[in-house]
Amino acid sequence: MDNLCHGLAGLAMGHAGLKRRTPLALTTLVLAANAPDIDIVVTATDTLAVYFRRGWTHGPPAMLVLPVLLTALVVAFDRFVRQRRAAPPVPVVPREVLLVAALGTWSHPLLDYMNSYGIRLLMPLSGQWFYGDALYIVDPWLTLLLGIGAWVAWKSRTNTARGTRVARAALAAAVIYVGGMYASNLWARTVVADGLARAGRGDARFMVTPVAVNPFRREVLVDLGDRYEKGFVSFAPWPQFRPAGYGVDVNADDPASRAAAGTALGRQYLTWSRFPFYVIQRTADGTVVYLNDARYSGPSGRDGWAGLRIPLGPGTP
Repeated sequence: MDNLCHGLAGLAMGHAGLKRRTPLALTTLVLAANAPDIDIVVTATDTLAVYFRRGWTHGPPAMLVLPVLLTALVVAFDRFVRQRRAAPPVPVVPREVLLVAALGTWSHPLLDYMNSYGIRLLMPLSGQWFYGDALYIVDPWLTLLLGIGAWVAWKSRTNTARGTRVARAALAAAVIYVGGMYASNLWARTVVADGLARAGRGDARFMVTPVAVNPFRREVLVDLGDRYEKGFVSFAPWPQFRPAGYGVDVNADDPASRAAAGTALGRQYLTWSRFPFYVIQRTADGTVVYLNDARYSGPSGRDGWAGLRIPLGPGTP
């Protein structure tokens, strides 16, 4: 999920009661809820971001180490900055800081798992990607639920009991929403599987994932080997699957595609890509391969945020 959603989850958890456990608990929760995304620093290097992100800082060792590191930072800030004010405030309780830091940090991979981008939950023990396919990568409804809860609770700071009730209600509504999206996606998958079986494609790999804004619609991507076909599932109110009538050729067997896949960037990209395909442009100056993922692109293969341009130069077949 996006960092705004993660931060609002931390705020809602704090206003639901955790902020009363120790001073700086609310700050700790917001920082912890975003802590695994420290891997964004990879963008300052030559390593492809999708190759590194949602890996090392999202796996089991990080879930143990990050809360401890954050606790150390918060306690140090409290002792060497906050406590040196003219009127020293109540000091933080380290064990309580560690508790809220752990809860905030652990909320991050849970939310990240819920979308189609994926997360390597077992890194560095395993590089396997896991996909919940339950929420759009930037889900406005989940953000709205958590945001309303956090905002109303903050506005109710003179009435702590009311703020706590509202934040808890927002968290409960968010859990119900996420659970409903997850369950409905499993339902949609059975409908798609049945439709593919009737069409003689029962062994095809496919993905069913939410679309932006509309929680009653799903996008379907079917792997036919040499081609990806798109489709949609609409809940009206029962799920109905229909092909979109368009797709994209994979082009993986073209010599230029194999050459691009063998480059350092190509290898990094393919460790992340779930539905990779290639668009090849040959000119007198050389060959350019556009490596993209059908989850996040249109049929042209050159659009979408996930596209990668790999120039191969002259002499490439």
